[in-house]
Amino acid sequence: MCAYTGRVVLAAERRRLVLQAIGSRHAVSVAELADRLRVSTMTIRRDLESLASQGMLTRVHGGAVPTEASAQHNALSRASFGENVVHRLAEKDRIGAAGAQLVRDGETILLDVGTTTLRLAHHLRERTLTVITNNLAACEELQTSERIELLLLGGLVDRHYRSLGGFLAEEALRQVRADRAFLSASAIRGSDLAVLDDTAVDLRLKRGMIAAAGEVILLADAEKFSQLRPVRVCGPDELDVLITDRGAPESALEAFEAAGVRVVRA
Repeated sequence: MCAYTGRVVLAAERRRLVLQAIGSRHAVSVAELADRLRVSTMTIRRDLESLASQGMLTRVHGGAVPTEASAQHNALSRASFGENVVHRLAEKDRIGAAGAQLVRDGETILLDVGTTTLRLAHHLRERTLTVITNNLAACEELQTSERIELLLLGGLVDRHYRSLGGFLAEEALRQVRADRAFLSASAIRGSDLAVLDDTAVDLRLKRGMIAAAGEVILLADAEKFSQLRPVRVCGPDELDVLITDRGAPESALEAFEAAGVRVVRA
């Protein structure tokens, strides 16, 4: 069971902690969650209803039980960065290569965290670019490429996700402009095509990248279409391009195209 740390917990972060708690047990009660997170039972009930509406848990009398989606969420969140790097590597590499084809020499690009954006970095190594990123793995990939001017966003190091985050990274994003931003996603919700992620930290940084870029490109392999996460980042109206692999559901891709998003099937 997750432990409360004594700080104020935002709704998105609180719901992530709720999912962690439920994912580790057969069931958990409203009263227990409220006590652990030091919020009212009414607040927990609202969280559970919200998560249940997304298919992330099942409400039962007095609490909730996990679903396949919540179990999958917790399994993936426990996976190390190294494990995620090799997961669906071929698909991620094709997506990264397709993303690199959209980039012109001399451009400034924003590169989000994640293992698919890492594959994009790999395909940009011989280009002449300015790359701004909080992706530590991508930084390592590009740091020996002398033709790339590399700007690393400051912030708190997250060793698990090989990234930088927090208010320093958010403030740095307010000071830059880029031709294109390449975003990652933890999930894409089929009902409204919303891009979803795990935490409020992810949300604020991705929103900052969207605001700082002339064009927004989402890199998401087909598996993302079968998952759910508690935090909404944006809708299709804030995306210009979606690059995915050919295993993605065609109905969802057609819906993206109908919403005005260019879809690249890598």
